[in-house]
Amino acid sequence: MGEHILLIEDDEALSRMMRIQLEHAGYQVTPCLTGTSGLQAARNVNPDLVLLDILLPDMDGWEVCQQLKDITDAPIIFSTALGSEKDVIHGLELGADDYIIKPFSYKELLARIRAALHRARRGAGSCGAVYRGPRLTVDLNRGIVKLDGQVVSLTPLEYKLLAVLVEEAGHIVPHNTLLRRVWGPRYENQWEYLKLYIGYLRQKLEADPDHPQLILSHEMGYQLAAPSDSTPESR
Repeated sequence: MGEHILLIEDDEALSRMMRIQLEHAGYQVTPCLTGTSGLQAARNVNPDLVLLDILLPDMDGWEVCQQLKDITDAPIIFSTALGSEKDVIHGLELGADDYIIKPFSYKELLARIRAALHRARRGAGSCGAVYRGPRLTVDLNRGIVKLDGQVVSLTPLEYKLLAVLVEEAGHIVPHNTLLRRVWGPRYENQWEYLKLYIGYLRQKLEADPDHPQLILSHEMGYQLAAPSDSTPESR
């Protein structure tokens, strides 16, 4: 069997249909009807990806997402009827990897799952560069980010974005290139995703996020400033 998907969806008929479709595509599926049971399943089955509804009977999906981040590094895709821009941004701010609005097609669901799993695999296998600056050190071989000698906690998507910037340190990386390499080719025009996560990185890494000196903005993209005394090292 393929990767293991944790499906947290309280609509039994929809959950059953999604499970059948996903198993037909080769995935293992653990369905849960409540947030509480979903959190327990995440501890037990170590999923590769979580599909998460927001309108659950015992707790909302926002809270479930936050608790899942303490349990698993698996990518989370919100699957919900809440489709306002405010809801989408809130979901991404909580650390979800994607947001799919009901009703959606089976093909779209599979495409988003495959893209999220691909990003997760690529992020786990990222290696090959060490970035050393006056304050920031990023070791892609070990997956460690330090600022002033202290480890910085990044979400999986924040780390993937930073890793691409590290690999291209000193060079401007076009917006669509960053979106393609971090989120996948279907997201090349989703600039709001990129702007949002650049903002998250600046909040965690810049001394003054409103006047960044590390992650620089350009008309065509973003650039991680190359340190004056060293350059990224390839393994």
